[in-house]
Amino acid sequence: MCRLSQDLMLGMCLDVSEGMAYLESSNFIHRDLAARNCLVSKNNEVKVSDFGMTRFVLDDQYTSSQGSKFPVKWSAPEVIKYSKFSSKSDVWSFGVLMWEVYNEGRLPYENRSNSEVVESLNSGLRLLKPRLAPDAVHMLMEWCWKEVGTRRVKRLPDDIRALIDHSLFSSETRRSSVVCSAPA
Repeated sequence: MCRLSQDLMLGMCLDVSEGMAYLESSNFIHRDLAARNCLVSKNNEVKVSDFGMTRFVLDDQYTSSQGSKFPVKWSAPEVIKYSKFSSKSDVWSFGVLMWEVYNEGRLPYENRSNSEVVESLNSGLRLLKPRLAPDAVHMLMEWCWKEVGTRRVKRLPDDIRALIDHSLFSSETRRSSVVCSAPA
């Protein structure tokens, strides 16, 4: 069985955060950020993809028409309640993507229906800390999931680089760190 190292998982999250920062700087909202919409190269570099729901915005906000479909399990409360998308709702989705990475690709809320997820989010519940996530990484996820969008993380690439730079992880090995053990 092979597992991704801490270095590699955090590096993947950094790649996605840099891609999302680029989209935001170009006035785009992705609206469907999830692990399923990322491509991983043979060098373990991650690129954001699937821009079918992406919108160009001038004021960092897009309100979709009533009845539009969206990925509930990756969506921020303001998307669920008011269909309001912004770079801040993309930050929420990024937190869920981090959760997916640190759960080795498991789907969020995998045993819950969309209506159960909405009920949980409305009552303030969030995804649990992944077993593989260090406390500092989980704290970053929680900052992505703040109820109010303006309180969410603002500089994700910088925050992730700070985790790397503060000796939590050795960045020299991040691209080649897949740990395998013999099958049982």
